[in-house]
Amino acid sequence: MRPPITLYLFATVLSLSIIGCASHEPRISATVNRNASLVGDLPANPLQWKVVTSAINTEDSTMSTLYGNDVAVGYARSISQHNYPSGSILSLVTWTQRDDDRWFGAAIPDQVKSVEFVSVGVTPDGRPLYSYQEYEGNPLKRVTSQEGGTPTDRTAYLLSQRAAVMP
Repeated sequence: MRPPITLYLFATVLSLSIIGCASHEPRISATVNRNASLVGDLPANPLQWKVVTSAINTEDSTMSTLYGNDVAVGYARSISQHNYPSGSILSLVTWTQRDDDRWFGAAIPDQVKSVEFVSVGVTPDGRPLYSYQEYEGNPLKRVTSQEGGTPTDRTAYLLSQRAAVMP
């Protein structure tokens, strides 16, 4: 007795499926974007913090992400005011952009353009104290450092950024 043709068809499809799975190799291997890494003498690594918000500047082809430590992120996500509590640290990392080789039309971070830090503290008499530092170059080196009881324009700008709404 001869087996039905459906049995041959089933066996062939099953064999091809097994062979196809066993010989499958990824066509594109995953890589780390080392150009976007932060290298230099920074007070902290903001890439290990949580994201507050992000932006793209199409005029100068840059992308920025505002990160915050736990104190700053907790405040930014729950209160819409800009009076960050003592212990808050925000950091804006700005990269130049480049085209993504793996996704048509997409852009990804390339070289680090600058890293800015804003720290909020308290003076001995209880008034707010704001510290601003900016780092540039490769490796990153501090180019600006300011501290005072009144936020500078740039410090005020960074403190005024609203947290992105995340699901």
